[in-house]
Amino acid sequence: MARRKLLIYSHDSFGLGHLRRCRSIALNLVASNPELEVMIVSGLPLISQYDFHPRVQIALVPQIIKQRDGEYRASRNGDLSSAIEQRSHVILEVALRFQPDVFLVDKEPLGIRGEVAATLEALADRGCRIVLGLRDVMDDPAVLQREWERKHALDAVERYYDEIWIYGLERIYQPLQGLPLSKNAARRLIYTSYLRRDPSGTAPSVATDGGRGHLLVTPGGGGDGEDLVAAVLGALEAGSWANRPVVIVSGPFMQADLRRSFAKRADQLPMVRMLEFVPSMEDLVADATAIVAMGGYNTFCEILSFDKPALVVPRTKPRLEQFIRAERADALGLVRMLTDVDAADPARMASALDALASQARPSAAAIPHLLDGHQTIARRMQALLAPLPVPAVHRRPALKLAGARA
Repeated sequence: MARRKLLIYSHDSFGLGHLRRCRSIALNLVASNPELEVMIVSGLPLISQYDFHPRVQIALVPQIIKQRDGEYRASRNGDLSSAIEQRSHVILEVALRFQPDVFLVDKEPLGIRGEVAATLEALADRGCRIVLGLRDVMDDPAVLQREWERKHALDAVERYYDEIWIYGLERIYQPLQGLPLSKNAARRLIYTSYLRRDPSGTAPSVATDGGRGHLLVTPGGGGDGEDLVAAVLGALEAGSWANRPVVIVSGPFMQADLRRSFAKRADQLPMVRMLEFVPSMEDLVADATAIVAMGGYNTFCEILSFDKPALVVPRTKPRLEQFIRAERADALGLVRMLTDVDAADPARMASALDALASQARPSAAAIPHLLDGHQTIARRMQALLAPLPVPAVHRRPALKLAGARA
């Protein structure tokens, strides 16, 4: 039987979240479908640090960087427009060479600054099925609506996408609520549930006590995680979590001077170990007693998957994504949320850390089908690859992208 092919465009310009989610989807799909090949298009050179299945290939495009204010810049201070043009050409060339049956686009319906528009048009003309994959939470609904209107994202959803996969549960949050989707587009929304994670079983132990029972502190990629790490260190210095092991993973994108400063403080605490980057975070989460995190999508999935008591201190800029997710999860009893203002108080943070010892696990909330995401995605992929495919999107006139901004 001829191999079937899935092309994934990984929206990845800040942190590791998009890449880790796309990698999880790719690995689970090839595991469930022996005839499937996957190509991931990524702009993160760090992707080489991760292990992949032999049927998962990687194509790199020129890197661009999303800054903390939400704006983009080219890597190495180059021209952003030229970088976007180069990326667009590479993505199209990869797509035409790979000839996918299904194209999965991560988060941005037209890519960063419209860079996948030409690829969407070319693949749609060839009968490729096209899917948009979205986090459980995007941003404040009013902010998201203005953003999508500016980017022509709503027009792209109506024109190109056969299905829109939302990697969460409708009862927890509806990320496109309030957006003026047509009834036809709304019928294409599929809530997959969250994506279960499993330990790799290959990572060496890094915890201070031989690998188990530690408090794990993770700000994700670390590009904006200094406030969380500083707050935890302040609480530890005040005596919280005394005589118990703590592992802090700063993330590869934390500024080097901040990382060095935190490492010096951690060295003064005998049970605290600080690491920069661990590709197999699942193993650290699985071995932990409890988690302190900012509450990005992947970390949230790991907290649920390994059923760990968790304290979440979400960021509120440049998006409210983490705050909305943490607030809903706190209300449902899945995690406990502490605002960044409260976390900055060493006494409040210390109290919150100590409370983790008696905090209920997420499973106590008893939410049905909470981690069925990979099963749902596997079923939808089979349907999209079937000889009699689901009805394709009604094609509309080509989009006019002039003036579109990321």
